[in-house]
Amino acid sequence: MAKWIYLFKEGSADMRNLLGGKGANLAEMTNLGLPIPQGFTVTTEACTDYYNNDKQISDEIKSQIFDALKMLEKQQGKKFGDNENPLLVSVRSGARASMPGMMDTILNLGLNDVAVEGFAKKTGNPRFAYDSYRRFIQMFSDVVMEIPKSKFERVLDEIKEKKGVHFDTELDANDLKDVIAQFKALYKEEQGVDFPQEPVDQLIEAVKAVFRSWDNPRAIYYRRMNDIPSDWGTAVNVQAMVFGNMGETSGTGVAFTRNPSTGAKGIYGEYLINAQGEDVVAGIRTPLPITKLEEDMPEVYTEFMRIATLLEDHYRDMQDMEFTIEDKHLYFLQTRNGKRTAAAALQIACDLVDEGKITKEDAIKRIEAKSLDQLLHPAFDEKALKAAKPIGSALPASPGAAAGRVYFTAEDAKNHHEAGERVILVRLETSPEDIEGMHASRGILTVRGGMTSHAAVVARGMGTCCISGCGDIKINEEEKYFTLGGATIKEGDYISLDGSTGNIYVGDIATVEASISGNFERIMKWADEIRTLSVRTNADSPADAANAVKFGAEGIG
Repeated sequence: MAKWIYLFKEGSADMRNLLGGKGANLAEMTNLGLPIPQGFTVTTEACTDYYNNDKQISDEIKSQIFDALKMLEKQQGKKFGDNENPLLVSVRSGARASMPGMMDTILNLGLNDVAVEGFAKKTGNPRFAYDSYRRFIQMFSDVVMEIPKSKFERVLDEIKEKKGVHFDTELDANDLKDVIAQFKALYKEEQGVDFPQEPVDQLIEAVKAVFRSWDNPRAIYYRRMNDIPSDWGTAVNVQAMVFGNMGETSGTGVAFTRNPSTGAKGIYGEYLINAQGEDVVAGIRTPLPITKLEEDMPEVYTEFMRIATLLEDHYRDMQDMEFTIEDKHLYFLQTRNGKRTAAAALQIACDLVDEGKITKEDAIKRIEAKSLDQLLHPAFDEKALKAAKPIGSALPASPGAAAGRVYFTAEDAKNHHEAGERVILVRLETSPEDIEGMHASRGILTVRGGMTSHAAVVARGMGTCCISGCGDIKINEEEKYFTLGGATIKEGDYISLDGSTGNIYVGDIATVEASISGNFERIMKWADEIRTLSVRTNADSPADAANAVKFGAEGIG
């Protein structure tokens, strides 16, 4: 009988084709003895079987999922669907190539009307239990049933307005009960049936939804953009929940072992107190820098730094890590080789050679040839930049110099780019659905979100300038304008973004050609030592020929 399911302790890092990148790394971290919430991976082969089987999960795969679930219950000392001590799980995608934010995640699965009461008693924290349930209803409805999440956000906003508060965290247990009742009513109105109460049914539907998300429009677009084959499929990771939203001694964050914009050595990341993982990545709230964790929870920070160093040493590359703190206990939810700009890739490769962690050959193999185009992007002319006065500044999430006309939706950005305009996309926060508009833009400016939000991670991977978390901006999306620093910027007006400093300027600041030196030359010298082919260029003008020679060409023709 085929094996469709692997417990984390049964896998390893070299099984990424079968377990996907996330599943293979969770298995590897389990083998390293790190604090990982346990679980199991439904393989990429099961995804292929699902598509070959008319988008149905076979009885054999279901049976193996239920067997793995029993083992997880035993490990955790909890029961799935129990009304006293329920096991809750997250259901996450994990393709063999990293596709940040492009596929779907469901948290807090296993809650229902009865289990939420038992969960509230068990934790002694009713507010937290109801918050977890309302999040689950919203995510399940959005991801599995495709009910637009904006409809749920509207309900939540109305309740906050009625209560006179700004943040979800200011709602108490009774408010959240009201949210749950209204969310369930909305679900019934949309689907014509009650919200599903049987946890096993919830799980199978969630696994199907993650398989389906492999073929959603944003995932297809991202695969094309990054040359990822469409027949790979995705694995699904089912993992025991740990909770960052249990109160002021809990939180969640994302961190890199080096700066993904510049490559500089040193921890780079952010966290939110009393939040779940999606809150950081979605950019809904603007988080705190990871270094502040040393003040808030010194012991957790020390343990975090120890594990971050261990992971980078183990994988011999910069790591992008997600973690949760549940009542001062630290858990790692995933690690992967981090997305980085071309300049950061060169810096990290050179530093890892200098630190004796990788060879020169390894360093060269790690540089994506097509990403080197980013190094040729123009920079702002220094004189023009000095003469310009910034109207505001925010977090420099992805470096570069970008000037263009302002548009407020991904669709408008894409259409005006296709009409030949230079475009800057301005959003409250970006979501994975904005991927085509982001790809069409010279620069991205967001009101909310931090340096590890979806906008920042995707922009760095594309080499696009991005400034995030500019809370001083007031956007009027209906009238299509925003105000900042006393200036009003309408749709179609020019602004300029400096992704290295986070400064925002009115107008179209002049740019100059980029110059290349330092790490680029070092890597190219190493390539010259190793290569066996000589490189010539095709050139139509003396200027092109001179430029090619400057970049190492040995002749024409």
